[in-house]
Order: sequence, then C-alpha cells, then structure tokens
Amino acid sequence: MNAPDRQIKMVGFLQAQNCSIAPGSWRHPANATDFLTPDYFQRVGRVLEDGKFHLAFFDDRLAMPDIFDDDHSEAVANGVRVVKMDPVSIITAIGLATQKLGVGITYSTTYYEPFHVARLFATLDLMTRGRAAWNVVTSLNNSEAANFGRTEHLAHDLRYERADEFLEVVTGLWNSWEDDALVVDKQSGLFAHPEKVHRLGHKGKYFSSRGPLPVPRSPQGHPVLIQAGQSGRGRQFAGRWGNLIFVVYPNKDMGKAQYAAVKQEVEAAGRNPDEVAICPACYVCVGETQAIAEEKREYIRALAKPVDAVVLLSEALNFDFGSKPMDSEFTEEELAKLSWSGFRDRVVALSGKANPTVRDFVHFSGRGTIGEFPIFCGTPTAVADQMEEWFTERACDGFVLAATHTPGAFEDFTRFVVPELQRRGLYHRDYAGSTLRENLGLPFPVQAERRAAAE
Repeated sequence: MNAPDRQIKMVGFLQAQNCSIAPGSWRHPANATDFLTPDYFQRVGRVLEDGKFHLAFFDDRLAMPDIFDDDHSEAVANGVRVVKMDPVSIITAIGLATQKLGVGITYSTTYYEPFHVARLFATLDLMTRGRAAWNVVTSLNNSEAANFGRTEHLAHDLRYERADEFLEVVTGLWNSWEDDALVVDKQSGLFAHPEKVHRLGHKGKYFSSRGPLPVPRSPQGHPVLIQAGQSGRGRQFAGRWGNLIFVVYPNKDMGKAQYAAVKQEVEAAGRNPDEVAICPACYVCVGETQAIAEEKREYIRALAKPVDAVVLLSEALNFDFGSKPMDSEFTEEELAKLSWSGFRDRVVALSGKANPTVRDFVHFSGRGTIGEFPIFCGTPTAVADQMEEWFTERACDGFVLAATHTPGAFEDFTRFVVPELQRRGLYHRDYAGSTLRENLGLPFPVQAERRAAAE
C-alpha cells in the first residue's frame, strides 16, 4: 500500500517524575517504580524507538504542587506529581540509549536566561546528533516564582511578550556559527573561519546578549521548537515560533476548529502551515478485545483520587481550589486571574457556563484523571479507526500519547496499534533520516545571514 502524502507524527508524553501526567498511574500494579534511575527512562526510550515514535517529550514544572490549601502535604502524601527532576540529564540518558528517536524537554522563558538555554539545547543537539527539541513555556504559577526569588508570576500577555524576545535572542545565538564555519584543518592550522562566526549584539526591552554562542551548529541546524499556545496571545506566539504545537482538544469537532485557527495563525506569521505539526494529547487503552480494552480503561480511572484533581487544578491555574466550596461559582475577577487562559476557556465552553463552579472545573477539565484528554479505546482496529478519523478530518497532524501506566501503555501502543496504522499507510515503517527535522519532514533552518544575502 502506497503511503499518503501525510503521515501521523507520534510523540511520547513523559514526565521526569514518579508518575505520568495521570497522577494515579503510579498506583497501577504494572507501573515501574524505579523512576529515580536512568534504567527506567532508557527502557521507555527504547520502547518508543521500537514503535518508531518521532519524539520523546518531557513536560515540566519548576515547583512541587503546593497551592492547594497553601501546602504540599496532600500532594506529597498522595504522590500527585511531586517528584520533578531536571529533565536535561534524563533526556541525555535516553539519547544515549537510542539512535533515531527525537528527544525534547521543557524549559521556561520566564525563569532562565537566553544564553543559558541556547547553549544547553545547542549542546544537547550535538550530543544527540541532531535529535533535540525545546518545548518553550512561560510557566504557570506563583509557586514557581517563589522558587526563583519572585513574589508572583508575570501576567499572561507580558510573559509572552518577554518570550518573543527570548526566542529572538536564542535563535540569534544558534545562528552565531555558519554551517561551514568549522574547518579543523591541522595542516593549515585553521580551526574555523572567524568571518563565519558572528556576534549577536542584541539589546532589547528584556534582554541583552553579545554573543557569539560558543557552540557550533548541529546536523539539523538547531533544535526543533515545540509550543503549546492554544488561545489568544499564546496561539499567536505558537504561530510565530512552533515547529510542533502541542494542544489539548476535548473532542474531534472542537479540535477541527482549533486546528484550523492555529494553522491560520501560522500563515499570518508568514510561515508555511504544512511545515507545522499540530498534535493533541490523548490516551490509548487497547486490548485483544473491546471488553479487555474497556476493562483497562476503567481500572486506571478507578485509581484516581478526588484530591488528585484539586491539587493539580490549583497548580495549573494558580488558584487555591481549597479556598472555595465545590458548588460555588468563580467570579469574573477570579476567572480573569486564572493563569492558564486556554484551560479556563475550555472549561467555560464545555460547561456552557460563563461562571463555572469548582465542581465544573473538576468535571469538565478531567484534571487528575485520564479524562483530561480524549481516550481512544478498543481493539487495535478500533483505536486505529479513531485516530485515522481525527487525522484525515484535519483535527490534527499526529498525537501526543500520554501513559495510563509506564512503560506498559507505550508497549501496548507499539505492539498493537503501530502495525495497524502502518498497514493503512498512515504511519512510517522506519525513520526517514537521522535527525529529528528529517523525521518530522521539516526543512533545514536557513540562517539569517544567508537569507539576507539571498534576498
């Protein structure tokens, strides 16, 4: 069967912590418990590469969940995503255990400096031979601010304004070295062409950086950029910068509308929408029969506790959900203060209420359960049918697979679903190349100096 023009991009959604994004996953009897070792993450990486996933992608937060009741006790006692290791070392370990799998991690533009981030990711890109990706975030809450000596988190639009300049500096530093600057000619004694290594000389509203970056370019030019902006200013930012855009859609119809809106934002930024992959998060519960798959789904649902939801809602929205009764409505002022506007807007739309209650946020967000993302459940054929429908009807360009338990959920998908998608010609049978850009079908990034000369 000939492959269609488009093929599904597949991302494994990971966390450098004690559980997947579903906090109840650590309670699953089949969930591995050696999450403080490199073996745990390298096993997952090898499973993803066996399944020809394009990318292993790490979410991150810069604080333990402690906004609920202004304390971390409930989160710690219940294991609600309280282990948050720095993902750099972990993704490096995965990179060393794999050959073609892309490796991406989250780093904040609010609490780090552009030079540090530029050097870190440029080095990671070299050490993985051109497989690195940076998930650009602006961070979420005051707990993160407190860990970096700030009294409160920056306002939503201000964070993105700062992030725009942050990206200008980082990409400028990545372009310090021209692709053919490095020579290493022992006979002539020339190490690199000095005229092909450039200072940046950036002086802006938020940042100043002289450059050049002391790291040459990688085989893919520079790291792939991941972004998760989904509404308003965040979507504009994603349209300008993202190569792969991570989204959360409650259903296919809402996904189709938002997919089109994001693609329009990409085009408005002067970029080719076909070169940007939009991938919603999902869970997959697959089994030999429909009944087995549904039993798996209900089992993981039953592992969730009510405290999981309110702890994680408090973290994501920068609001203490323990401060209001379950059936009290959020005021307009309270809604305006919630830090994640796309998350808030999704709950408002799904509840049909301009002023949802705490209970509405728990129910319609699905936070703390596997109901947070769409669940594709059934036999391999049924799951592939559902994924194909989303893909062919232009609700997405691929998927970000979250784990009901680790590594079992990724093993099931690799064993059951990948062969069925390959049979239909919707999923590659092998990697297209050795770099992440090649495997995602992205063009090699043209440097500013060359672009200006060409024009």
